[in-house]
Order: sequence, then structure tokens, then C-alpha cells
Amino acid sequence: MAAGKTRGPRADATRNRRQLLDVATRLFASAEAEPSMRAIANEAGVGIATLYRHFPTRESLVDAVYRDQVSRLTTGARELLARLDPPAALRRWMDLFGEWIATKNGMLDTLRAMVESGEIAHAHTRTELLAAIDAILEAGRTSGELRGDVPAGDIAAALIGIFTVAGSPGHEALAARLLDLLMDGLRPGR
Repeated sequence: MAAGKTRGPRADATRNRRQLLDVATRLFASAEAEPSMRAIANEAGVGIATLYRHFPTRESLVDAVYRDQVSRLTTGARELLARLDPPAALRRWMDLFGEWIATKNGMLDTLRAMVESGEIAHAHTRTELLAAIDAILEAGRTSGELRGDVPAGDIAAALIGIFTVAGSPGHEALAARLLDLLMDGLRPGR
């Protein structure tokens, strides 16, 4: 290799990292309590050393899952708007938000400690999420399909309320009905 050139991660390392993130996300979403690092490694089909090579601490794994989910929400807004009308994009984005909230269930203690210590900037995340909501709302205002008087912060607050009440497993139908009701209120002339 020529001097000064650095090699990117091997394909198997990239695949293992993605697998670990996907499994951790799924286990965090379905867990009542934080799953062990060993359980995550086992479910991902890798050894514990591989998990620790990618994520040396529980906090580094939680941080990676959290940032991955925020990224999915922010890029998801743009992707949804590219293929759906604004109301459909917003409604689907609300489902993604619910999945993000569910993911936090199994990492809540670690996440809370990280926010309190300043390791995760909660205010920055809030700004990113509000910008994602506002992008969809603005598209809907422009097309006349969504009300122009509802700020992104109100949508975020409503979503947090809905998923606080109906975010646990077994309450999916209630959450869907409440999200549909919220969407009905966001359409003009209702």
C-alpha cells in the first residue's frame, strides 16, 4: 500500500458492525430491560470480542444505535417525501418515530445516564427531529394538503404523548388509531 493511503474497513467488519447495530436495535426495542452485550453478540452471530472490537462499551453501542436511529429519521423524512405525498410521508414518518421510541425501551437506563452526563446532546437531536418534521410539514403546506398553522414542536409533543400511552408491545392498534386521528387533525378544513 502506498504511503499516506489508509485502507477502509474490511467488508466483513462493515457487515458485522451493521449486523450488530440491527440486532441491538431489535433487541432494545423488544426488551423490558437492557439486554446483555453477550446476548446481542450471540443474536448477531458474532463473538463477544467482535462486539467489543466495534463497540468497546455499552455506552458506545447505545450511542451508535441512538445516532443510527436519529439518522434514519432525518434521512427518512427526505426519502419518504421523494416517493409519497406529504400526508402519507408524514404518517409513515410517525411510524418510524414510534419505532425509534420503542428502540429506546431496552437502553433507557444507559441512554438517560448518557444524556445527563452530556455524552449525547439531547438538544441537537431535538433540533434534527424538528427539522425533519418541518420539512414534511412545509411540503404539505405548499401543496395545500397539510395545515399551515401547526408547528413541528406540536407534532413532536403529540407523538411523544401517543407513544407514551400506546408505545408498548400489544398496543400497536391503539397507536395506529391515535396517529390516524392526529393526521386527520393536520388536514386543512377539518
